[in-house]
Amino acid sequence: MITVNEIAFVAYPVTDKQRARDFYEGLLGLKPTMDSVFPDGYWIEYETGTGTLAICSFWKPSAEPSMGPASALEVENFEAAVAELRAAGVPFAMGPLETPVCYMALVTDPDGNSLFIHKRKPGCS
Repeated sequence: MITVNEIAFVAYPVTDKQRARDFYEGLLGLKPTMDSVFPDGYWIEYETGTGTLAICSFWKPSAEPSMGPASALEVENFEAAVAELRAAGVPFAMGPLETPVCYMALVTDPDGNSLFIHKRKPGCS
């Protein structure tokens, strides 16, 4: 049996490198930890605590936005993050909503990739 210890990374395909960077770096405040150009495309990584979120051009986003795979970014201040995303005109696909253990909202990046904005409640892991 294979033992999986953690998720190494989640990668999203993007069609416009600068537009994606404006969203992930400019709006979400992520800092690139790797920015590589290859003969067939580019790969940019952002460390997010114990995980890594990557954007790349190695495959194309689906023509129609759909739920599909999604990353959940744990934010320090959920209400402020939601307000900033709304002010920037980012589309919300779900929420914001409250569960017994967390607050979350599902937004989409400029290519229609799903991205959860998430905040655990105190005492919940």
